[in-house]
Amino acid sequence: MCAPSPLDSVVVMTTSTAASTSEHRRHWWEGATPTGSREFEPSPAGPTDEPGAAPPLHGSGPLLQTVRFARDQGRALFEGVRRHGDVFRIDTLLEKRPLVITSHPDHVKSLFTAGPSLAPSTAGQSQLRPIVGESVLTVTGARHRRQRKLLMPPFHGKAIARYREQILEATTREIDGWQAGSRLRLADSAQQVTLDVIMSGVFGIDYRSGESEQLLRKRIRQLLALSASPLARVSELMAMRRSQPVGLQKWGLAHLDRAILAVIAERRSAHVPGERHDILSLLLDARDDEGEALTDAELRNELLTLVLAGHETTANSIGWAFERLVRHPEAYGRLRDAARTDDDGGYVDATIHESMRVRPVIPVLGRRVMANWRFGDAVVTEGSRVLIGVLTLHHRDDVYADPFRFDPDRFVGVKPGSSTWIPFGGGDRRCLGATLAMEEMRILTREIARRTDLGAIASSPERPVHRNVTMIPGRGGAVEVCSVTP
Repeated sequence: MCAPSPLDSVVVMTTSTAASTSEHRRHWWEGATPTGSREFEPSPAGPTDEPGAAPPLHGSGPLLQTVRFARDQGRALFEGVRRHGDVFRIDTLLEKRPLVITSHPDHVKSLFTAGPSLAPSTAGQSQLRPIVGESVLTVTGARHRRQRKLLMPPFHGKAIARYREQILEATTREIDGWQAGSRLRLADSAQQVTLDVIMSGVFGIDYRSGESEQLLRKRIRQLLALSASPLARVSELMAMRRSQPVGLQKWGLAHLDRAILAVIAERRSAHVPGERHDILSLLLDARDDEGEALTDAELRNELLTLVLAGHETTANSIGWAFERLVRHPEAYGRLRDAARTDDDGGYVDATIHESMRVRPVIPVLGRRVMANWRFGDAVVTEGSRVLIGVLTLHHRDDVYADPFRFDPDRFVGVKPGSSTWIPFGGGDRRCLGATLAMEEMRILTREIARRTDLGAIASSPERPVHRNVTMIPGRGGAVEVCSVTP
């Protein structure tokens, strides 16, 4: 759909913004009739000793609800909000008691600011636990704080400045390989860039590295491809509430582990303390409270967490951004104009913020409340697992006017709210690599918009697909390359 006629542009815009209400109820991602906005109403939230009714129960049957939620979290979230409001429960096989789901900013803030003693993360019980084991992503409390402190320096300050040149070099190398008339899955293309960057930062290796490093890169790509297959869904359900992988997941991880452990062994044998600055070298120098070095298994868990969490989510955010842009010609045209000037007026960042609002790659976050907790008029009991509906929070019409409309202008000169825009999570569990991820997206978005003209292959939006804890574009952000400039 390169060089659309004016009529084509109208059709694309209509598909995005003027779907009927009934259609929206079936497929939230296809857009909705503009809803305007309504006044924000505060809602009390936090630990309480006062009694209160439990939130309403949505749906019926734990097995059916588990399958539906795993298959299409977006539909489950929007249906629950439409029928019950800010807070509701669903009965699943994940817990003995129903899961609580909320999407009110005040409720979110209460969970983010409570701290790990009152509202610890439930990431250790997610589908990623069998894959990454015990790591900074899945542990809680004092251990999480120690691991986070250890890993923080490579993702902030001067380290980001060092990465910037690598990101631009990798982006240039990727775009140089594009040809006018070709079709691309932008999530895959962006993954080439983000994998180069994270492999350099984590292992200190690049696309020119040796045989063992290249095998590791190959195994990581294979695991990601495998995780999108229907059989992987079966493995995820089989691994539910387990700490070890089973089935296809176990087979794929066995191949990856051999590659990652080979790299660790090579680096350990040649390691000189303080000589290198990548994360693997930093972890080889680290000692626990008893003065013991990390084991190979502990190194594997931390490194795999950083590699998987540090590049796939960013790449899919780029895929989603251009999936939205090529279906919104006005916003896409403004982005191209902005990227081709010395001062973009903040439009590149605004575009990133808006695309991550409407298509957050992580659609839900989890906490467990360690006290009775008030959410508006409802009270949930101590020990309940609470899911924050990131997707529904980002589509509230009392926070964002016409929330289903893709409109980067809403973020021009506006800083996203810490409890209303949460694609990186929040509180003590905010994404460790958020600063690096934003820099990657900033450079990728600007360079793609500056050097290329892209078109949508189909006018219909891409269906969200759920993989592990992520929501990714069903066709990978598929685009046609209309032109490429040096």
